[in-house]
Amino acid sequence: MPSTTNLKRLVVSCFVALIILGLAWELWLAPLRPGAWLLSLKVIPLVLALPALTAGRVRVFQWWSMIVMIYLMEGSVRAASDDGLGALLGAMEAGLAGIAFLAILAYVRSIRASA
Repeated sequence: MPSTTNLKRLVVSCFVALIILGLAWELWLAPLRPGAWLLSLKVIPLVLALPALTAGRVRVFQWWSMIVMIYLMEGSVRAASDDGLGALLGAMEAGLAGIAFLAILAYVRSIRASA
């Protein structure tokens, strides 16, 4: 099993990738409609979570194990309902959120096992 440090890095990396993907997707690559920049605000919770995740606060990881599922669901729905680039970006979001979810679970489990 990877170390807790590596798991934390993986989670933070996934969150940073989700932030970049969310902004690029909704602002430039494949917005739902022109001028629909408000959907890019979905990355704000991810940005706000980064300091606590970087610090390794277990309670924050536990909360985000459920919250990240919203991004998984959105990516899955958009992958199935959008066309072309939007579907690919949705699949990428779902994949990143899924990896983040599994890494969060492994991190919390690892911390609990060592305590």
